[in-house]
Amino acid sequence: MKILFVITGLGTGGAEMMLYKILSRINRDKFDPIVLSLMDRGTFGDRIEALNIPVYTLNIGRGQLPNPQIIWKLVKHIHQHQPDLIQGWMYHANLAAQAASFLSLKKTPVLWSIHHSIPDLKLEKPSLQAIIKLSALTSKFIKKAVFSSQTSQLQHQKLGYPPGKTYLIHDSFNTDLFQPSSEAKISVCQELNISTESLLIGLIARFHPMKDQDNFLQAASLITNNYPETHFILVGPEVTPENYFLSQKIKELNLGNCVHLLGERHDTPRLTAALDIATLCSAFGEAFPNVVGEAMCCEVPCVVTDVGDAGLIVGDVGKVIPPKNSEALAKAWQEMIELGNEGRNNLGRQARERIEQNFSLDSVNSAVHKYENLYLSILANKN
Repeated sequence: MKILFVITGLGTGGAEMMLYKILSRINRDKFDPIVLSLMDRGTFGDRIEALNIPVYTLNIGRGQLPNPQIIWKLVKHIHQHQPDLIQGWMYHANLAAQAASFLSLKKTPVLWSIHHSIPDLKLEKPSLQAIIKLSALTSKFIKKAVFSSQTSQLQHQKLGYPPGKTYLIHDSFNTDLFQPSSEAKISVCQELNISTESLLIGLIARFHPMKDQDNFLQAASLITNNYPETHFILVGPEVTPENYFLSQKIKELNLGNCVHLLGERHDTPRLTAALDIATLCSAFGEAFPNVVGEAMCCEVPCVVTDVGDAGLIVGDVGKVIPPKNSEALAKAWQEMIELGNEGRNNLGRQARERIEQNFSLDSVNSAVHKYENLYLSILANKN
């Protein structure tokens, strides 16, 4: 079965990572995947090609909507590769895939994959609001819209997605790649030139209003006086000392000695395992945030805001707080700190067990197997 995966871009992100994980595990005796990025190769293009999967790009600019010329190029790829099924991945690519399939006259089944939650449509940029509304109108023509989050699935149904067209497949996590490591903390502390006795609280996220790094820093300022041994690690694209907003906020809050902006990194398993407490403080937009499950794989207890299915992931082995509330975030951190090393380690072990039991990439109920079964069922009923 030849599947054309059409994705908005291949940069750093949870949705992009999930596609890579599926492609790395998909049964190649049954499925022949091809990847087409509307943008460039990003950080995952080479990694996907290393799996012996061809990657094509259309090189549209960031923020640019798929125009007729781009759609026509996509149509030509459909004619060239003759896929049995087209899998869209994220909003822009979903719409582009559906439009190209329609114009190709091939009647190729189209699925969408959505990795975003919408507690309030007004929180999104006007251009994305328009894409989401248009998607709701055209969703009745696709085979299925796959959601990584139950919260997101219900929110999109309220926006007009036909319930019979929606399908839930939670993301899965690589418990082999993300593992606990005492050596990781030592090496990271040495890299940062801080004491190995320091307590590390981390946030791994690109710089974006939905990720709410401002909230993270505000909370950090509330606990540094009582816990001066605490250091805060922020990792992700544009999360660097050159970021004017972050550098000014750190200066304003007098956090220069304890906040470390590490930018985009390719050793996130090591950085994650080095943490004592992992944080997701997003204000909105999250569906099934991978960074939470990855931290739990590393036996790192998590404090998360109640966005998307973050609370579902941590269950009763982490703390769930309201978004945009730095006092609640600082209080949750304080409670984790007061548990001490033994208490946090016990919670971390329970966290990894929760992932292994419910969200492991190698389990029989993994996202990979669920996508494979969905593809087979759709083609078995193809008109």
